[in-house]
Amino acid sequence: MENNWQTTHTDTVYENPWIRVEHHDVITPAGHPGIYGVVGFKNKAIGIVPLDENGFIYLVGQYRYTLGEYSWEIPEGGGPIGEDALAAAQRELQEETGLKAGNWQRIGRIHTSNSVTDEEGFIYLARELTQGPSSPEETEELQVRKIPLAEAVDLVMRSEITDSISMCAILMVARMMGI
Repeated sequence: MENNWQTTHTDTVYENPWIRVEHHDVITPAGHPGIYGVVGFKNKAIGIVPLDENGFIYLVGQYRYTLGEYSWEIPEGGGPIGEDALAAAQRELQEETGLKAGNWQRIGRIHTSNSVTDEEGFIYLARELTQGPSSPEETEELQVRKIPLAEAVDLVMRSEITDSISMCAILMVARMMGI
């Protein structure tokens, strides 16, 4: 489909190592002047569903500053633009849970909130798991929880898991597994 938006001017109004916030002056598809705010991400989002041979997955719990609340999620993080998404997934899984996987499958690509951000995410299914030491970042106080995949689906359906990458990934894997 054709892009009917025209950008007439762009200003970066804020930038840090992770995001860039831009103000855009635009001509809308209806031909009228308008504005648009865009949050540009400097990393791609990576989410991993570690699934063991007994149908259990691993969730990571942490306090999310932006939400002001505790959140249960699949292991996830960021991979710099240009870095192989699988390499970022492997690193994030080990950092957050200590798990390594012998089998990796990319199962999805998502846009986390495409009305205001360009963030692109990749979802992986990790199998053939082995446990080792974790090495979370200094900003992460993580708890790891192992639960049946079906229970994780229930948590999504009750809105007890609200992270968009986690919701998509859990439901995709459940569908793949016939749950």
